Amino acid sequence: MTSLSSRPEEDISPPAAPEPVAGKGFIALYTLAYLGIWLAITAPIVVTLPLKINSLVGADNGPKALSLVAGVGAVLAMIGNPVFDRLSDRTVSGMGMRRPWMLAGLVGGAAGLLLVSAAPGIPLVIVGWAIAQLSLNALLAANVAVLADQIPTHQRGTVSGILGICLPIAMVIGAYVVQAVSGLGQTAMFLFPVAIAAVPVILFVLVLKDRRLAPADRPQWSSRDLVSSLYVNPRKAPDFSWAWLSRFLFVMGQSFLLTYQAFYLLNKIGISEDDLPHQVFVATLVSSAVWVLASLVGGRLSDVMRRRKPFVLVSAAIYAIGLFLVALSTGMPMFLVAMAVSGVGIGIYFAIDLALVTDVLPDPDNAAKDLGVFNIASALPQSIAPAIAPAILTLGGGDYTILFYVAAAFSVLGALAILKVRKVR
Repeated sequence: MTSLSSRPEEDISPPAAPEPVAGKGFIALYTLAYLGIWLAITAPIVVTLPLKINSLVGADNGPKALSLVAGVGAVLAMIGNPVFDRLSDRTVSGMGMRRPWMLAGLVGGAAGLLLVSAAPGIPLVIVGWAIAQLSLNALLAANVAVLADQIPTHQRGTVSGILGICLPIAMVIGAYVVQAVSGLGQTAMFLFPVAIAAVPVILFVLVLKDRRLAPADRPQWSSRDLVSSLYVNPRKAPDFSWAWLSRFLFVMGQSFLLTYQAFYLLNKIGISEDDLPHQVFVATLVSSAVWVLASLVGGRLSDVMRRRKPFVLVSAAIYAIGLFLVALSTGMPMFLVAMAVSGVGIGIYFAIDLALVTDVLPDPDNAAKDLGVFNIASALPQSIAPAIAPAILTLGGGDYTILFYVAAAFSVLGALAILKVRKVR
């Protein structure tokens, strides 16, 4: 018989608490709201804004006018996104920290797009697009912060992969809606996408159990805080800084294609203005189909393999190859092949990159602020690319081939920058 003293000691410690899990219903509605936001943002960029500018100044002056409009809007978006993130992190209200900014951003975005649609000239287009960009980025900033607020770390790769499919789906839906309502005039082409986007955003706002900040815990606000909203010290957060640089370089390459796709099809491929909405829809559909598949597969594999960097590195390289093929295109068939290849690269990149950066946030307690700084890496290229594109086109004799070679080079540099991240495998 075993004596009491010789029995192994029983473990009487309480069982470990199960890891929190975000429910499927919450993730689904969060995804739909995120999709709606990108629908409102991308539909004007991909199709409607170039058509509006083309109708005001013509195809010859269109690229320069688009550079001005897109550049001003992107600068405001770049500044506004982290500032709204900072404001969101310190918002005290009965509705919570994020929901007030979602509603205000939705209303402001619709108002700005209405102003663009009615503008009789470029100056008013600039004003309207600036209002739309500021407002929609306030909405986007609050929505993205929910990922860090309410999605556990072990689910972020999968959820990030799901969110990664939203941008291509939004671009397809936006191109289709614009094409479908083109006979109703430009006002309908601008407002129908944002009206569709409003439905899931409002539903998400209604069901979101938002974080609430007690007045006593509200951080002080100062001009120094405002500046810090736009900056993270690279010496204190080197991994975050390298991830930021990788995103910046990658989006620089993407911005050339996204901003100038319509004029490329008009001026080099020879698509007519009447046929442009349809051809943009086809190209977007092809790119998005592989983008969605690559994003879902890449996000899931990243979680299973517990690796981020290799996926980001390879995807940026694939996207660069896609841009090289775009540069060599002489007709729609080859252009569609190039868009498919670029879709693979961009799908994997955006699926994994957001999960990677949430893993290296300098201060998880101020996630929205740091994600806002990271979002500058997406917003700043949308200002720089249109600003330098006319000079590149001039040096290349108006040949878009050179423009997309430069875009591909930026994407390659973005792939190399991610190698410097140490904390994430």
